[in-house]
Amino acid sequence: MIIKILVATHKKYWMLQDSVYLPVQLGSAINKTLGYQRDDEGENISAKQPYYAELTAMYWAWKNLKADYIGINHYRRYFSKEKYHFFGEADKNKLFNYKDFEILLKKYPVILPKQRNYFIETRYAQYKHAHNIADLKLCREIIKKLYPEYLNAFDSTINKTKGHILNMFVMRYDLYCKYCQWLFSILFKLEQEINLKNYIGYQQRVLGYIAERLLDVWIEHNHIQYIDADYVTLEKINWTNKIKNFLKRKFDRSINI
Repeated sequence: MIIKILVATHKKYWMLQDSVYLPVQLGSAINKTLGYQRDDEGENISAKQPYYAELTAMYWAWKNLKADYIGINHYRRYFSKEKYHFFGEADKNKLFNYKDFEILLKKYPVILPKQRNYFIETRYAQYKHAHNIADLKLCREIIKKLYPEYLNAFDSTINKTKGHILNMFVMRYDLYCKYCQWLFSILFKLEQEINLKNYIGYQQRVLGYIAERLLDVWIEHNHIQYIDADYVTLEKINWTNKIKNFLKRKFDRSINI
């Protein structure tokens, strides 16, 4: 069983030394080389990384990498045999290795990270408070036009209070290709219809943020069998700043252009 997990990164960072992982430099076409697998080889969208974030690695793998299973995590976020740490540091010795992935993938075609629960608001409301809600509404219209059969799943998942986010998963190769085909056809259309030059800072990654909301749409509509797995973040979380930013987004209406 050939399994390849992309480790999406934009900078030099500690990498788990296991053959299952393939560090991929995001935005290689527009940044100094780091010595990792570049995302601008073969067919690619590397130059669009400021807007697509880790999706440039996903696209590169879709067009240029062959394996029985392909997945993606981030340089500081891994699937793990321990639960998410709200405080303290993660145990690097418990990060998933090849064997851990193999055991789950013999039973399930897809591995997803444990769902995030927003508790007090829906995923729609969360996006409205954190980003430009007009983009999400436009995405719905594009789905309505291109894939009307997915509209019920979109409305269902976006109005729940929890879901799979992070653009983090592992999929059987055929499912990975089908998901990418569906996902990028929507995002490319969305890219054409919004003015990306209006965005600055983290909001530039709008297409990556939209993609986070589309994974569950595809999973739900296609009745894909999956298993949720624990994940950890390798860096300590500054909860003071995190709460402060949450409250700012919650009550700053200027975010919603």
